[in-house]
Amino acid sequence: MKVQKFTLIIAPDPTEEESDKFYGVIDDGTLATIADIPQIHFHREAVTMDSAIRSAIADVKSLGLDVLRVE
Repeated sequence: MKVQKFTLIIAPDPTEEESDKFYGVIDDGTLATIADIPQIHFHREAVTMDSAIRSAIADVKSLGLDVLRVE
């Protein structure tokens, strides 16, 4: 498998509790807020970029966060 690199723009900005929960579930993403825009930078192993993005979105949504777009 190849490491796929992408960023998910999310909403709302995660609380400290949500951030702790995030890192307990996701080990291949890093939360960041740049210019007041909350985002997650992923380095996810997957066969295709599409499968990496789909699985990351599912993981993020399972934590109660919304994905606004992929970059």
